[in-house]
Amino acid sequence: MKRIQYALWGILLILLIAWSLADTWVPDPFTYFSFRGVFVQVTGIVAIGAMSVAMLLAARPRWLEKPLDGLDKMYRLHKWLGITALVSGVLHWWFAKGTKWMVGWGWLERPQRKPAPPGAELDVLQQWLREQRGLAESLGEWAFYIAALLIVLALIHRFPYRLFARTHRWIAAVYLVLVFHSLVLIKFDYWSQPVGWIAALLLFAGSIAGILSLFRRIGASRKVQGRIATLTHYPELDVLETRIDLSPGWPGHAPGQFAFVTSDRQEGAHPYTIASAWNPADPGITFITKALGDHTSTLKDSLQPGLPVMVEGPYGCFDFKDGLPRQIWIGAGIGITPFVARMQHRAAGHGRQTAVTLFHPTTVLEQPAIERLEADARAAGIELHVLHDPRDGRLDGERIRQLIPAWREASLWFCGPAAFGQSLRADFIRHGLPRERFHQELFEMR
Repeated sequence: MKRIQYALWGILLILLIAWSLADTWVPDPFTYFSFRGVFVQVTGIVAIGAMSVAMLLAARPRWLEKPLDGLDKMYRLHKWLGITALVSGVLHWWFAKGTKWMVGWGWLERPQRKPAPPGAELDVLQQWLREQRGLAESLGEWAFYIAALLIVLALIHRFPYRLFARTHRWIAAVYLVLVFHSLVLIKFDYWSQPVGWIAALLLFAGSIAGILSLFRRIGASRKVQGRIATLTHYPELDVLETRIDLSPGWPGHAPGQFAFVTSDRQEGAHPYTIASAWNPADPGITFITKALGDHTSTLKDSLQPGLPVMVEGPYGCFDFKDGLPRQIWIGAGIGITPFVARMQHRAAGHGRQTAVTLFHPTTVLEQPAIERLEADARAAGIELHVLHDPRDGRLDGERIRQLIPAWREASLWFCGPAAFGQSLRADFIRHGLPRERFHQELFEMR
């Protein structure tokens, strides 16, 4: 979490410092309208800058995964940047549009425009940009309304994922309109200074990402055809295990990574944690999904053996690599999935030098699933604690520390409900665990 917080504040500071080198917060003379001029510029720079980085992250660039600790963290940063762009955009819109309304209402009196100084002739590019101002303002205004609506819808979790996936892609087209708006209306003098260079780089990168999105080319090089081999339903858990045979081209995956799977083009791709170790001699992949929403609730009825699917990935840095002698795993509910893959990996002889204790708190016990989990743990040489909430009570940090006296030598790897993970993280950090030793998958793609 710290990495993406630092990234967010770093992006904002770079934009604000670069703008401050080119302009001032205190224009002379200082009036409402002189301040409005600089405030519209700085909020516009922050809004389009944040949106440009968000567009870049949405393209799922591989080179950013390691620095930002995985695609799940990248999408969390994408979300925060979207909120930043929305807030900055609202301020930008109000000072630009609201001022005109207040003049029309008689609340403000617009100052007389100063005549251009003698000899101040505009070159061809400046003249063309000035001629486009009216069009850029009109298009930018309507693009802002659409972008604001789409961002708000993306933040509403009750908005169905399938509709979110369809409508959120429109932001790419809206963004390209806002690029035109920015190119025309950013103060011309900025382009010869660092703020202009940074803006140009971000607009270019964001535009490439937007075009990839519009033409459905995001992740194209990481997509492989597959076919469903087997389906196993665990009714008490309401969980479906899906085994997919992959066509040639899958690069392999590390335990703990995830992939996007498309079984219905109209529904779009959904992310799922991979629940199997990679074996090149048997190129297949397994996913374990729980019926938690509109889409996952229908999988047991809509999927069938032989159905062709598209698999994109792998993604993520929840890879259990830390070099410590001991690890504590907490897989709460369906969060057990990445640990199943890692146990299979260990059973094949990888990483067995690390002592591991796995906690699996669950509200529902289904004996066949627990027996498979226990078999995987034995094969991997892992100490397993299955905790049935109604019988054993809730798992907390104190209980873990009592069962593992050497917890200070360990790292913690958590997958499960976000609030539970945040509570455990805060508790262990409060008791002296270094922040960087608590690893949590933020499995929310919106």
